[in-house]
Amino acid sequence: MKYRLVNVSILIIVALFVSVCQWKNTGPENSDPNILLIMSDDHAYQAISSYNSSLINTPNIDRLADEGVVFQRAFVTNSICAPSRAVILTGKYSHLNGVKGNSEFFDGNQETMPKLFQQHGYETAIVGKWHLKSDPVGFDYWNVLPGQGDYYNPDFKRMGADTVYQGYVTDIITDLTIEFLDHRDHKKPFFMMMHHKAPHRNWMPALKYLHHFSDSSFRLPKTFHDQYENRLALQRQMLTVANHMDIRLDFKIPCDTCDTVAVNHWAPSEFQRRMARLTNKEKRIWDKAYQFEVEKYISNSMNEDELIQWMYNRYLQDYLRCILSVDESVGVVLDYLNENDLENNTLVVYTSDQGFFLGEHGLFDKRFMYEEAFRTPMLMRFPNQIEKGLKLNEMVLNLDIAPTLLTVAGIEVPRTLQGKSMTGLWTAGEVQLWREAIYYHYYEMGFGATPHYGIRTDRYKLIHYYDPIDSWELFDLESDPNEMTNIYGQKENIEIISSLKNQLTELQKQYLDVEFK
Repeated sequence: MKYRLVNVSILIIVALFVSVCQWKNTGPENSDPNILLIMSDDHAYQAISSYNSSLINTPNIDRLADEGVVFQRAFVTNSICAPSRAVILTGKYSHLNGVKGNSEFFDGNQETMPKLFQQHGYETAIVGKWHLKSDPVGFDYWNVLPGQGDYYNPDFKRMGADTVYQGYVTDIITDLTIEFLDHRDHKKPFFMMMHHKAPHRNWMPALKYLHHFSDSSFRLPKTFHDQYENRLALQRQMLTVANHMDIRLDFKIPCDTCDTVAVNHWAPSEFQRRMARLTNKEKRIWDKAYQFEVEKYISNSMNEDELIQWMYNRYLQDYLRCILSVDESVGVVLDYLNENDLENNTLVVYTSDQGFFLGEHGLFDKRFMYEEAFRTPMLMRFPNQIEKGLKLNEMVLNLDIAPTLLTVAGIEVPRTLQGKSMTGLWTAGEVQLWREAIYYHYYEMGFGATPHYGIRTDRYKLIHYYDPIDSWELFDLESDPNEMTNIYGQKENIEIISSLKNQLTELQKQYLDVEFK
């Protein structure tokens, strides 16, 4: 009996020794807050059930709303992919960070949010979509999609080295995020950017979701048949669901004899390239899932109204199917934080690089200062810091993300950043003066879009299109929330126009945007 007790004692001592060694190797979790910034691409706020429950149920993104804060009026400074990403990284408007459109090269030598986190002891990482032409700078680990990236079996650049992963891009980004969190330095807090490709055009869903929404017929938005009266820029655009989508790329109908709209001259070959990413097995599953839609279209049995409804359904079905994977990804990561005792000390942010038209004004895509493209989803959860179920109506910007995250981490926000920390908005008992107007500036001319800048207040929106047309638009958002009636030319609005133009000029001075046309 004594011998056995001695052996048990030895085992206990050995076990304690091993535990101490392991503790010394990994170290305790750092008490500084962790930051997880999740961003999708082109995710409309209308397609998140905590904003709008009529299209889709997103239970995992809604967890952030239920357990944190929903920003009801979050906007972007420039509604296009690369510029929005540059704004978030730098906390500066496009004219200062150097990325006005998707063609510009992001200068990684400038001060950025990940660099500041890195300088203050954070382990920094980005996984997924980068879309800024240069390589990521300021990250201890990066593994990003080249360019737009592919949905199936995508190429990645892992710290500069080319890698091909097998599977669906949203799942791969999720797995790579978990892998980083598993193998990070546990002695340091982390700043992690998980950037999804989905639901960017051409909306290729995961195989497991190909049949979801197949029986759904979505009601056309009230403004779908907008005739664009007295709005010259909308009359020039080439982004309508009915006239400017491609039968192959967007609706997944492999029709070699179908016409191609001039603005989509690149689409047929691009569709073939993207389909070539699928394995033979994946392609068989894909073809079987879409066979009914192919036969319905080829039969040519639909009248004009039925065809438009079919196109709208095809668009939303695939778009929403992609979001199902994004929502699933959010759930996986939130569960990981909970299971690894990281939940209470991690600020989780969910946003998109901008908003997106889901048929409003007959449009898809973004670019315009109208609400659906200008407004973006933004939700945050930080247990013990942010009240559960909080809804805020202040007008915030993606420009504010960098100063907010830095403030949460206790890092001094450089004076050169142009955004404002949002932390005071959710702090109980704290009264914070907030902006009464926001400024927007879009520069690109692709797809018939017109460069423009403008101001939005609580009630009014004033937009100036300046190249190649010179046109003004004014909307009363109180009486016309769908922005259907341009009241700029009405005599009774002279005073409000003058006031808005003065405010607009002051914002342009404030943000140093003084060299525009």
